[in-house]
Amino acid sequence: MNILTFVTRLFLLGILFIGGAAAAQDRREVLILGDSVAFSYISSVGFEYFYTNPENFIGFPDELGFLFHLDVVNASCPGETTGSFLSSTAPDNGCRGYRGLFPLHVDYKSTQLEFATGYLRHHRDVRVVTITLGSNDGFLLEQSCASNPTAALVTACIEAGAPAFLAAVAGNMQKILADLRASGYGGKIVITNYYSLDYSDPAGTALTADLNAAIAAPAAAYGAVVADVFTAFQKAASNVAIGGKTCNTGLLNPDVVNQFVCNVHPAHTGHRLIADTIARTIVAEDLY
Repeated sequence: MNILTFVTRLFLLGILFIGGAAAAQDRREVLILGDSVAFSYISSVGFEYFYTNPENFIGFPDELGFLFHLDVVNASCPGETTGSFLSSTAPDNGCRGYRGLFPLHVDYKSTQLEFATGYLRHHRDVRVVTITLGSNDGFLLEQSCASNPTAALVTACIEAGAPAFLAAVAGNMQKILADLRASGYGGKIVITNYYSLDYSDPAGTALTADLNAAIAAPAAAYGAVVADVFTAFQKAASNVAIGGKTCNTGLLNPDVVNQFVCNVHPAHTGHRLIADTIARTIVAEDLY
């Protein structure tokens, strides 16, 4: 834990100490929205029964709940896209399939947006909403290009599809934020952007940065702020010995078969860094 993280946590714990008695009588909530990162998903753990208990998935939402003394309501779904968040017929990257097999942290039958807006209308004790969406839209674009016979053609396909994909993400995020505000919720909304899976890969990192720009584009118009997870992970990967490779930082989960390869999801250390990044954003923006 670096000194900035340590000081941030001390500051937040000071807030909790001062307001602890009041908080005990007035328990407040953080509403977590998004995809597998927000769900704290672990892929390929090798035990199907592991997925039958959502409490096995512990990550940045739980850290935030501890730091700010908030009850966590986690409505996220692994594989959710910005489109499927809005519509039950829009393409997703596995959310509906996962929901058909395993329980989410919160049980609901509607779209995630319908759950979120309904929850906000009827629960005035929500203090913070976090949104983590957009990466699965990018994965769908990559999958649509994967059948091309050469790497060069795959890259060209992704580049050709990127403008429409980014415009769709920005438009969907605008609709999501507008609908959350239309529910009557006037509190804090924090959007988390995404880390690059490999900062030594210029093309992949540039696409992640473009995705982050699309995610953030409508934020200010709706009083939302962005927690810069991209930069937090980049700093961790900037050590010369790590060489920009996010997998070497220990922030991502290793593959269950090959421990020298990482999957796309954060390890607990990564989730703690995400939580600290969100917490610093809340403190810096004087949102708490």
